[in-house]
Amino acid sequence: MVSGMHERSHPDAEVIVGIDLGTTNSLVAIYDKQGLRVLSEQGQSPLLPSVVRYAPDGRVESVGDEARARSVEFPERTISSIKRLMGRSRKDCESDLGFLSYEIVEGEHATARVRLGSDDQIVSPQEVSAEILRALRARAEGALGISIEKAVVTVPAYFDDAQRQATRDAGRLAGLDVVRIVNEPTAAALAYGIGLVQRKAETLAVFDLGGGTFDISILKVTPDDSDDDDATDFFQVLATAGDTHLGGDDVDRMLVAWMLEQAGIETDAADAPSLPAQTRQVLRTLAEQTKIRLSEEERVAVSLDVEFGRDRRRIDAEITRAAFDEMISAWVQRALDCCKRALRDAKLGVDQIDRVVMVGGSTRIPLVRERVAAFFETEPYTALDPDQVVALGAAVQASILAGGDAREMLLLDVLPLSLGIETVGGAVAKLIMRNSTVPARATDMFSTSIDGQTSIKLHVLQGEREMASDCRSLGEFHLRGIPPMPAGIPQLEVEFLVDANGVLTVSAHERRSGKRLRAQVIPQHGLTREEVARMERESIEHARDDMQQHRIVDLVTNAKLDLKWIGEGLERVGAELPEDVRAKLETLCTQLRNMITQAEQDWRTVDANALHALKEDLDRASMPLHELRIAASLRDEPPRKS
Repeated sequence: MVSGMHERSHPDAEVIVGIDLGTTNSLVAIYDKQGLRVLSEQGQSPLLPSVVRYAPDGRVESVGDEARARSVEFPERTISSIKRLMGRSRKDCESDLGFLSYEIVEGEHATARVRLGSDDQIVSPQEVSAEILRALRARAEGALGISIEKAVVTVPAYFDDAQRQATRDAGRLAGLDVVRIVNEPTAAALAYGIGLVQRKAETLAVFDLGGGTFDISILKVTPDDSDDDDATDFFQVLATAGDTHLGGDDVDRMLVAWMLEQAGIETDAADAPSLPAQTRQVLRTLAEQTKIRLSEEERVAVSLDVEFGRDRRRIDAEITRAAFDEMISAWVQRALDCCKRALRDAKLGVDQIDRVVMVGGSTRIPLVRERVAAFFETEPYTALDPDQVVALGAAVQASILAGGDAREMLLLDVLPLSLGIETVGGAVAKLIMRNSTVPARATDMFSTSIDGQTSIKLHVLQGEREMASDCRSLGEFHLRGIPPMPAGIPQLEVEFLVDANGVLTVSAHERRSGKRLRAQVIPQHGLTREEVARMERESIEHARDDMQQHRIVDLVTNAKLDLKWIGEGLERVGAELPEDVRAKLETLCTQLRNMITQAEQDWRTVDANALHALKEDLDRASMPLHELRIAASLRDEPPRKS
């Protein structure tokens, strides 16, 4: 941002709004000549509850406040917290099944779907989210008096490809062109940048804890104080970490479990009757209210009659702030563990963080603010409304793209997890590393390991481990129609392109045949929080073994090709070799085959350095054979016509 920015306007700029599609609440904002603001109708809250109620025939009855207010009346047809289901499988959502008032079923490719009540009406998370986006679009059109067709939409930084694609699909269903997907913590930093008054370079930690997800991003903000009209502020993300299944909903679940315990109800028992949908919704609503009150009060009384099977149980209990803090302590620690990872990836200490920006409604919980302050050794910055700051930042990015008042800002975001492809032997060749700045592009060359292959499989993977079995599959593609050639001869150029939205496109080009493949990677569902945590934890715990296994697998693959070529050479011109040279070559081949067999049985029993040394000995010993083979090829070549 440069001085005098608010005085300049761009009448030819198109209108693009910023949308925060949240787990609990959603907002729409704009940045135009009137300034940066959240849009709402006169007298309405700027927050639109992310709640949709459907009629028995599948029609949408209401979205927002009215749907949430009457959720207890229509628990099985009132859908909330849908963001937790976006781009995920039903199996990923198993931990939520007993908490939500509606039924989650399995759809195509095992994806999570919602069954509306007892009727056989099925909707996808994208369709539910599209209704929320439609309501936000209508709100913006009513406030601005114009048609809205384009939007910047925010997502958690740790959303993977499937979850980002699901968000784009929801926008398309709502009639919106999602021109950019921005990570929520980065959007918050953009909104913070608008109010940057110190005009000095700062390193920020954006702590984003919402209703369903958590992200921590470390950013470097570099303002440009020159008087040049083209001066640009830089917002560079140094590292990000997070958990796509950590938020205020989890606190609500803990409080529900506590309430049931007070009533003497054990829902985990195998023979325990399930709670009716209406009871689940009542408990969830009461838990949310209790959580909010505990942010202001030292103790809260809870009184409620609960229907349980054929019985009714009474809850009469009191929870203190101290007991609540103890209950959620491990939950807060999970967020702080993510902060440790982000700082480690950014190669920074807490003393190098100039400011901590708090984002998301769950940061209002006193214990969260206390623990964050203690961790970063500084008082968190809470001047901006934590519920609105992400939407405001999305509006800033929208203005940049529209050529409006915020076009002097440059946003450099990062990729949360590494991307690569599987190679022979099950190893992973990583093309783009985690925390790489996006947009990102990487190219590598590969070949075949079997004679006569006419199809090459590309198995795209996401994760930090060295072996494909330890990473998450994003999809498989086949490049077909390649002319049969000897192993190692095809030249396959593979390119990964991650756009500014974090969406991956894979291209492959076999240079000799000219065959090409281009596909956008759309995995069937997203990463669970356990998978994300496992990927990061195990990448550190097993780093040494993983690298050793990867090295041995690559050596075995190359050694097999060497043995194949040497075997073919011996059959053709081996008789022309001196006896001692041939004997040494055959001995080394036998030793290498034995070591390959041993490695394939258990790679841990093989010394990688010894395997590499033996392979090099064979390479040197085979030089006379290769020279004879070349000479034989020249003799056999027919004479050229003059």
